[in-house]
Amino acid sequence: MELHLNLLKRVNLFRIFFIFLIGLFYSACNQPQKTYLHEFVSFKEVNGIYFTEVHRRSANGLSFDKYGFQQEPQWRMRFLSDDSVSIYSPDKKRYLNFLLSRGYDSVFNTARAWLKMKKISKDSLVFQLLSAKNNELDTRGEDVYMTLYADNYIKNVLHTTPEILQRPTRKDSLFIKSLVDKATKNHDSTFAARNPVEFVSATTLIQVAQRKSVPDFLANNFNVSADYFDPVYDITINNTSRNFFYTFTIIVDQTGKMHYGKPLVSFLDDKDMEASYIKNSTLIMEGYLAKYLHVKPGSTLGMPHASRITVNIKGVPQK
Repeated sequence: MELHLNLLKRVNLFRIFFIFLIGLFYSACNQPQKTYLHEFVSFKEVNGIYFTEVHRRSANGLSFDKYGFQQEPQWRMRFLSDDSVSIYSPDKKRYLNFLLSRGYDSVFNTARAWLKMKKISKDSLVFQLLSAKNNELDTRGEDVYMTLYADNYIKNVLHTTPEILQRPTRKDSLFIKSLVDKATKNHDSTFAARNPVEFVSATTLIQVAQRKSVPDFLANNFNVSADYFDPVYDITINNTSRNFFYTFTIIVDQTGKMHYGKPLVSFLDDKDMEASYIKNSTLIMEGYLAKYLHVKPGSTLGMPHASRITVNIKGVPQK
């Protein structure tokens, strides 16, 4: 009986709480609605002013991320109105006009990039990069900020040039030095070289070509960072005894010495085939590449260091 009464009390308390919530909900609905959204971002005060990006950095002040990848300042732009902007195309060598879509909370989109306005004045602009994935936009933003100065401000107030302002800082140099030291001690800590590995053939029988992306601003392919982050080299060896093709990674250390990485093909758990592939491709690396190619190691901020590259090696028998 006592258990039944306690249960009944709990049910009544729940009913009272539920009625309270319903009353609170209807009370809120009858109140004038407050708008928490900000106004659309406007660029009227800077329309017609030419701006150049002087640095692209994380909140910690570094232009390199934790993996040693450099965020390069690339943009030159001029706002034409609240719905159009002119951006310089490096491949076209001229300014191109793009639509500008404005959103709430200082968010806007142009040239297929989502950005958030953090600061606006006639002298400078600060944008935060936003991430868009699967039709969703993360308005919290990435830890990357673009700073642009007005060309007039750079020339007549700072009395300098964009190239000088875009130089890495001492803080960047010290950070890269720490990554270089780690990569020298442990090749598992290699990072992409800002100036990638260079191969110079000592014989006409071997040709080397590094793959280069062709920038196309209109097709949103103006970012060719893949060439820097994952350099790929196509190597042809002529007058071989047989046809062959191998694709694998190589770690080129700070002295230019090559170390075999891993094959880039699937063996479907066939361990014998995998072992044979690694053995033969290693012989090609040591018998041809190491003997007939002069290797200049990759470097970042003038410091040579171990970096990982991909090679595609094709053997062509003599006709």
